[in-house]
Amino acid sequence: MTETIIRDDAYLWLEDVEGERALSWVRERNAETTAALTGNDRFTEMYDGIRAVLDADDRIPMIAWHGRRVYNLWKDGTHPRGLWRRTTLESYRGAEPAWETVLDLDALAAAEGENWVWQGVTFLRTGPLAGERRCLLSLSRGGADAAVVREFDLDALEFVADGFTLPEAKSDVSWIDADRVFVGTDTGPGSMTSSGYPRQVRVWTRGQAVADAPVIFEASPDDVSARASSDPSADGERAIIRRSTDFFHSERYLYAGGTLTRIDVPDDAGVDVHREWLLVRVRTDWTVGDVTHPAGLLLVTRLDDFIAGGRDLTVLFTPDPHTSLSYADWTRTGLILVLLADVQSRLELLRYRDGEWHKTVLGSELGQTDVWDTNPDADEQYLLLSSGFTLPPTLRHGVLGGDAPQTLKQGPAYFPADGVTTRQFFATSADGTQVPYFVVGRPDAGPAPTLLSGYGGFEVSRVPSYNPIIGRGWLARGGTYVVANIRGGGEYGPAWHRSALRENRPRAYEDFAAVAADLVARGITTRERLGIEGGSNGGLLMGVMLTRYPELFGAIVCAVPLLDMRRYHLLLAGASWMAEYGDPDDPDDWAYLSLFSPYQNVRAGVPYPPTLITTSTRDDRVHPGHARKMVARLREHGQNVTYYENIEGGHGGAADNAQLAYKWALAFEFLWRTLGDGEA
Repeated sequence: MTETIIRDDAYLWLEDVEGERALSWVRERNAETTAALTGNDRFTEMYDGIRAVLDADDRIPMIAWHGRRVYNLWKDGTHPRGLWRRTTLESYRGAEPAWETVLDLDALAAAEGENWVWQGVTFLRTGPLAGERRCLLSLSRGGADAAVVREFDLDALEFVADGFTLPEAKSDVSWIDADRVFVGTDTGPGSMTSSGYPRQVRVWTRGQAVADAPVIFEASPDDVSARASSDPSADGERAIIRRSTDFFHSERYLYAGGTLTRIDVPDDAGVDVHREWLLVRVRTDWTVGDVTHPAGLLLVTRLDDFIAGGRDLTVLFTPDPHTSLSYADWTRTGLILVLLADVQSRLELLRYRDGEWHKTVLGSELGQTDVWDTNPDADEQYLLLSSGFTLPPTLRHGVLGGDAPQTLKQGPAYFPADGVTTRQFFATSADGTQVPYFVVGRPDAGPAPTLLSGYGGFEVSRVPSYNPIIGRGWLARGGTYVVANIRGGGEYGPAWHRSALRENRPRAYEDFAAVAADLVARGITTRERLGIEGGSNGGLLMGVMLTRYPELFGAIVCAVPLLDMRRYHLLLAGASWMAEYGDPDDPDDWAYLSLFSPYQNVRAGVPYPPTLITTSTRDDRVHPGHARKMVARLREHGQNVTYYENIEGGHGGAADNAQLAYKWALAFEFLWRTLGDGEA
């Protein structure tokens, strides 16, 4: 069956990412889109407005702790790739912090002739060079997931000559001490999994060729990955090695003194080790002795006791039908739980004293609140970031066990929100499930141009947040914005996610369709004025809406999408997602996948709504072939489809603020023409 379908795929050549024929086709489509959507006053105004907020000097410079100082990556018009800088927390409190430049990425890119995009930093946090002495920087060419890794000296503010360096690959690194790191990278045949991630864990010693570093753990070629994470809370004396058998199941091993010990918890449980504690988040019911711990529970126990066979588990959180645990973050010795009650946040601060855990509840009067960072090196400090759809962000600093968190920085308003409200409604899905969604707009606007967004996968929750791009490009122009919390996400815990896995995937699509119908029934919009938007797994959602529910929508924006579910597992990282969707090579799985795979379900003679599909040539996670082939097939059937492919940008679709602003301005111009007032 597979060979027949591939042979019949007339657009397979578009999967050749940088092939001359494929890129020529891309350039033709880009030229058509640019000519159609840009060059008018409205596009220019939206682009300039979005670019202005992305580059604004008065936005909050977000920080992360390392050692005695806080670090920030700052991007603006002068520094599009980013200025990595640092200051003290006390200086940061002031109106004009005294920033010290650590690395100018734009200057580095110019000097080296590379289009470097910041991907991340791993700090050495154990031993005499810990704190702010050494780190490993990951730099991506054009925004891809694959990155170059280079050791950086935080005293000399320069790269370390003959330091730890890895060529471009999807690598994983974690410090052991100043002269050793755990590493997983591409060292040749057999070193990477079929999903394109490291299969081996090596202990790499300074001065040694990485291919000569001894392998201490090896996963199966068909696993997703293997990785090791050193535990700095134990001063590097132990690590957790994770063998991910699929996206949601992993074997975890404690690595200490050269010995591997399996951590005996369910493979789908969340596991975190910190100081003397083992934290277990239960995702499916777990029976221990005579006690069954239900899905969604959070448990804690002493690590050494558990490894020795003890099962004295303490419950830290129990879910209810409306409340779930979103995530938990450690401070040095305490724990912060972020809960969602009908998709609205509540925080619980936990400290262990006198033989038990004591809880303090933080309200959510500032809107949706998340833990931005904690200081693992000193005291019990934490940073909270609060915002809402119309509430600009506030960054607060707190100390566990101290006074209420105090405001560090307040973000400005980037769009007028007078008269704009946030309301929550519930739509009834096909099987009777109540599906929440947020409506942001003017209640008296009548049937307004409406943009509905969703994701519905991988246990990712869509929560209220301040988005100046949506604010300027949509809300400020009279549009209504909607976020649907459909199944497949994590809004109501693991069960909400599991209910839309694999053969149950259509439930997520039924949920989204139910929200669309509910918006029309309530008079918030009409079918002709209802547009939808989503990316990645949300791009798959858009593709399904296009091919299964075309009568519900007036326009669709589909970004960096999965669309060919017959071949997704053969393209880039696709094999790692089979636990979410299924295996197309299994006839039973293809039987249900074939019913909603968008690429295979384009039909002649169906009046599909106007659609804009975007992707990135440099996306090495979701293959750009999905988007290209879908556009080609829609064009074959004479459909109204517009396409734009950014040559850079990775899975985010943009490598810098200018590209991001351009991508969104294209989307808004397309939507306003289709749903709003027509030509600019």
